[in-house]
Amino acid sequence: MSLTDKDKALIKGFFAKVSSKAVEIGHQTLARTIVVYPQTKVYFSHWKDLGPDSPNIRKHGYTVVKGVLDSVDLIDDLVGGLLELSELHAFRLRIDPANFKILNLNLVVVLGLMFPDDFTPQVHVSVDKYLALICLALCEKYR
Repeated sequence: MSLTDKDKALIKGFFAKVSSKAVEIGHQTLARTIVVYPQTKVYFSHWKDLGPDSPNIRKHGYTVVKGVLDSVDLIDDLVGGLLELSELHAFRLRIDPANFKILNLNLVVVLGLMFPDDFTPQVHVSVDKYLALICLALCEKYR
């Protein structure tokens, strides 16, 4: 799977528009992930508060979404650009790569809810493809 020039333009335009809300997008995405997929709590067991309003969830959710938004600059070489993150998740954090897809699903839901007019079917398809490529890049060191 690859991104067309149209996909790249849609992704860059949409993410530029939503980036000002990265804190809220990240917070809602990670909070939703932990509520809807409680098995993901295992990765955050060192936090005392895993409630939806937890400051840790807000902070880490922002970190994750900022990473997704920042990776737009790496759009032509996601594997190379995300190699260090892949190594971190595979070797140090030992995150089950299935969780990348779970997080992406929740991110898409949040984007659709927060930006209903901007998250058109065309943008949705391009963002889905992009997030799938991020998953593949993050899984690189698992192979």
